Amino acid sequence: MTASARDLALATPPGRDRYVDLLRVASLGAVIGGHWLMAAVSGDGIGNLLALLPGLQVLTWGLQVMPVFFFVGGFSHALSYRSLARRSDPAGSVYAAFLRARLRRLLRPTLVFVLVWAAAALAVQLAGHGGGRLTGAALRMVTQPLWFIGIYLAMVAFTPPLLKLHERHGWAAFAALAGAAALVDVLRFALGVPYVEFLNFALVWLAVHQLGFLRADGRIRRPALLAAAGLAGAVLLVAYGPYPLSMVGMPGEKVSNMAPPTLALLAHGMWLVGAVQLLARPAAGRLDRPRVWRGVVAANGVAMTAFLWHLTAMLGVYGAQLALGLDLPAPAGAAWWAQVPVRILAATALTAGFVALFRRFEAAPTAPTAPAGQAAPADSRTGTAGGAGGLVAALGIALSLLGILGLSMTGLGGLLDGHSATLIAFPVTAPVAIGMALAGALLVERSAPARSVRLGS
Repeated sequence: MTASARDLALATPPGRDRYVDLLRVASLGAVIGGHWLMAAVSGDGIGNLLALLPGLQVLTWGLQVMPVFFFVGGFSHALSYRSLARRSDPAGSVYAAFLRARLRRLLRPTLVFVLVWAAAALAVQLAGHGGGRLTGAALRMVTQPLWFIGIYLAMVAFTPPLLKLHERHGWAAFAALAGAAALVDVLRFALGVPYVEFLNFALVWLAVHQLGFLRADGRIRRPALLAAAGLAGAVLLVAYGPYPLSMVGMPGEKVSNMAPPTLALLAHGMWLVGAVQLLARPAAGRLDRPRVWRGVVAANGVAMTAFLWHLTAMLGVYGAQLALGLDLPAPAGAAWWAQVPVRILAATALTAGFVALFRRFEAAPTAPTAPAGQAAPADSRTGTAGGAGGLVAALGIALSLLGILGLSMTGLGGLLDGHSATLIAFPVTAPVAIGMALAGALLVERSAPARSVRLGS
């Protein structure tokens, strides 16, 4: 059974940090809106509006809000892990239960999305229609946002050791990660060390995630200083360093701030975190209003489903235009801009349809909890000891994140011809990536008994 948004809103504990829930929804909403606006689809294929109008790239300094989502993730993971650790389970069992509780609502809707799209892509390619310019671009593009889910899985996996590091060293732990990210960029740009830049996929995002730990302990006491330092650092790095202006990836660029992440993106994340912290107090009063809070709770319950399907909805809108025989105007022209509000409204409606269809896979089922201080019963399905459960969970999350990252790189356009992409020096195909993600999800699911844990904050 699943609880309604109204029931969940009424059951909200008095001490819950509602602003964090708002940030989660707002950050994903901003990403969705940005993707809809940036996609420049024409008869020649799918392009990027920011590449056509470079002057708009400065807008990414406000609209590239993915660091806020990872920051919120750090806050949530700290509370969830500590909630489980207060129980008397062995450490390995706590780790397995933590991974399972955190990932169920993430992996289930993701794997449903992957399987539905894989079946559709296979049908299209078997029918001989997978090589069209627009069709081929769509099959490559639709899985690209999955990179974020793969990285987020890594944040979950690293939470226990990095939370201990935070508890011992506080801001120094964040500074160590930021310093390591800076060193990687020095090795990359100044010394030309090959492949070292890929370390920043972990270091930059883990540093932003660490800021969430600091918020959980109330240690971001000067958000204005954090925002100013981050903004000044980003400006200086872009003005005098090898970093591009855009905080999102641009087609054909030699250096991207996103893939792999750079020190400039970390500075951008710092300024965003400081900025949203400054807005926390003004927002708190509004979130106490029952109607506003119910809306936030309802949006949180479907946010991941909406994120997964929003590009499908946008492609559906463009596909409907073509099916109706309507010409696609040249991107960035007057006719194109005139259609933007209509396309966004149509994409919103179509996304709502996908949410209605697939939201059940994101809903959190209710589960019994063990009383405080009492260990949960052993999982009769696995029969594993605490340590073994932790190892199984770690292997499962590693397979899942590698599979999802691999699929974000390969796309679904080469299911039949063995198209591959290089993932950490190894070639991987889309079918192999899907198999890894499914196997990893199964291992995580089997690693621990069902446990109720504080998921939303």
